Amino acid sequence: MLCALSLAFIPGCVTPKAPPTTDEIRQQSGTLTNLDLTKAWKAGAAAGPIADNWLVTFDDAQLDALVAEAMTNNPDLRVTVTRVEQAAQYVELAKAALRPAVNLFGTGGLKMGGGDIASALQGASLGVSWEPDLWGRMRYGRNAYEATYASAQADFEFGRQSLAATVAKTWFTAGETWLQLQIAEDMVKAAQELMTLAEKRRQVGSGNEQDVALARANVGNLQDAAIQVRLAHEQTLRALELLLGRYPAAELQARHDLPSLPGPVPAGLPLEMLERRPDMVAADRRVAAAFNRVGEAKAARLPRIILNANVASISSEILQLQEDFDNPTAGAGAKLIAPIYQGGALKTQVEIRTLEQKEAVAQYANLALRALGDVENALAAGNTLAERDRLLQGAVTDNQRALDLAQTAYRVGKNDLRAVQQQQLNLDSARLALLRVQSEQLSQRVNLHLVLGGSFALPPDQSASNPNRQP
Repeated sequence: MLCALSLAFIPGCVTPKAPPTTDEIRQQSGTLTNLDLTKAWKAGAAAGPIADNWLVTFDDAQLDALVAEAMTNNPDLRVTVTRVEQAAQYVELAKAALRPAVNLFGTGGLKMGGGDIASALQGASLGVSWEPDLWGRMRYGRNAYEATYASAQADFEFGRQSLAATVAKTWFTAGETWLQLQIAEDMVKAAQELMTLAEKRRQVGSGNEQDVALARANVGNLQDAAIQVRLAHEQTLRALELLLGRYPAAELQARHDLPSLPGPVPAGLPLEMLERRPDMVAADRRVAAAFNRVGEAKAARLPRIILNANVASISSEILQLQEDFDNPTAGAGAKLIAPIYQGGALKTQVEIRTLEQKEAVAQYANLALRALGDVENALAAGNTLAERDRLLQGAVTDNQRALDLAQTAYRVGKNDLRAVQQQQLNLDSARLALLRVQSEQLSQRVNLHLVLGGSFALPPDQSASNPNRQP
């Protein structure tokens, strides 16, 4: 239709070119060209495709409820929602530029109108104007806004996944600090018993003031450590409450244990991760938006035609209109706008948009490399933590065995109580180290799900039939 309405000297309509595909973006980046993304991860991972709905694997109903609350009330997520809505409206605005504009103009006044010659006329005019998008300038602009909208949607989804991951990790940390506080208080009690024992030994002459001073200093150090752990626990609760959109009062009750670490996570292939992660999708769409901006800038250097038509009815009680003037009257016309010389501004605009596209491609490559590194680091950290967990489990077992032997020796009179209390402190230290690693394992598992691009919930088309679906 555009071609039919174009003037005879217009060579034809131009259809906007499609932006580069994801494979073409990787080739343009150069950085990713020599990488084989179809092989398994170097750090090792369970075979199988990346799965969604990772939140239910921790089997924690309270965590599920907290994530759902954060999705509704988190203020940062609300900001992101607004940005997505703004991007959608820019798309509608760009679409409006492709449609005809219809305006109604009316005028009227008294015989003795106040100085405005138009007030001597009465009537109405209905006008229609339309600019055929001969070179695709406006369609390039529309496509750019659509790509920006898709990028904003992907950023929002990545924000949701990041928020769910942060809530989960903070929740696990809250449980860890609660357990740390219990162990720290046990250590303080054990140290106080050692101090009491040192004082008694000094009183009976088998000890000295130095032993008492050292025992008292140890109590003070452990009490200070317990205070720091209590503060860390309260700060963790406040951080979690802020994520939920609550007042940070540290009133949330943490769980009094840590959930079991779920089984191995299928990690898929590197290429699948790049095509799946929302932040990578967003980067891909930003390249598409930049490409369309280049096309828009190039088309802006070509002539524009604006078609218009109107119908009007005009009368006057003051002015005498031409004798052959008939009401209503109608007309049609066209306006040609051809940029001849703009001081190099239009050419420079094309150069700027081209450089912005190159920047978007470079940013995609940079983000892709970081994403690959994130997954490899997460897998390697998970393997290391699993090995540390095994070793620390053995250390706790050995320290517990040593404590049992010290207690037996104390009961039969071979050792004094100091050996028992000292071994109790050793056991508590080993328990703290194991607790820290177990908490890190849970957080690292969440990190792995996040960097792989797996969602914390099922996709909408699957969640309706799944009893464990997330809000």
